[in-house]
Amino acid sequence: MVEWRISDGLTSYEDALEFMETRAAGIASGEAEECIWLLEHPPLYTGGTSAKIEDLKDPDRFPVYPSKRGGQYTYHGPGQRVAYVMLDVSKRGKDVRCFVRDLEAWVIKALATFNLTGHIRDGRVGVWIERPDQPKTASGAMAEDKIAAIGIRLRKWVSFHGISINVEPDLSHFEGIVPCGITDYGVTSLVDLGLPVTLDDVDVALRHSFEEVFGHATKQSDCASQ
Repeated sequence: MVEWRISDGLTSYEDALEFMETRAAGIASGEAEECIWLLEHPPLYTGGTSAKIEDLKDPDRFPVYPSKRGGQYTYHGPGQRVAYVMLDVSKRGKDVRCFVRDLEAWVIKALATFNLTGHIRDGRVGVWIERPDQPKTASGAMAEDKIAAIGIRLRKWVSFHGISINVEPDLSHFEGIVPCGITDYGVTSLVDLGLPVTLDDVDVALRHSFEEVFGHATKQSDCASQ
């Protein structure tokens, strides 16, 4: 079984990290079930293992947390659905690239619920939305904005950290960093694209698309106080 936890309100990054570390160890030892945890954080920046200090443009704007997940700097905050993914990859072929592709497919299928086509681009981590309504890039390519970030860590073949989807965050908060080290493209959200979507809507889409991609029985537990 995969337990789904949905937390109301804002969950501190420290509390989330403590839970993920404990749960991942329990999964690795066979003492705990796999888990997907849906939550929101207060405004903060995290720097992954490839983060470059020059990409932290405004270090005093929000708390900054070093993170051992893959990737560079990213933003988390209200209006963004974070999905922390604690899964046993050893039961899924021990193929990290395949696992990341499955995470990408999970996000893309969830976005398709809202008639959005998400794209994966070589050299640009995350899920992207084409913007024909925006001016083309300096190279003449179609403008694209990032709508979802992906960054995971594995320990003993158990994943933690995960994905984030921009539902209705304050997009100006991304200005304090170079998101994922990418300067030529912007950031968007479901509401910014004109879609009246809520976090609850995204949760339903994630639940449905997860079972499509991973095909695993699940159960849900609400943990508003955790």
